[in-house]
Amino acid sequence: MSSKKRTEGPDVAVMQRRIDEGILLAQRRLLDRGLHDDLSFVICQGGVVCEVAAREINKF
Repeated sequence: MSSKKRTEGPDVAVMQRRIDEGILLAQRRLLDRGLHDDLSFVICQGGVVCEVAAREINKF
């Protein structure tokens, strides 16, 4: 028998929500820095790599 604790559904859901919130926070901070320094970002949209100014990004 294993002594490892198995994670159940609610614990995994809470962890996933926290991970998602952390990713959104990191994206927001990166965009804020880009807006402050008037930078552009290189992104991949629909399989095409393009450069987009930070001020043109309104959704992430």
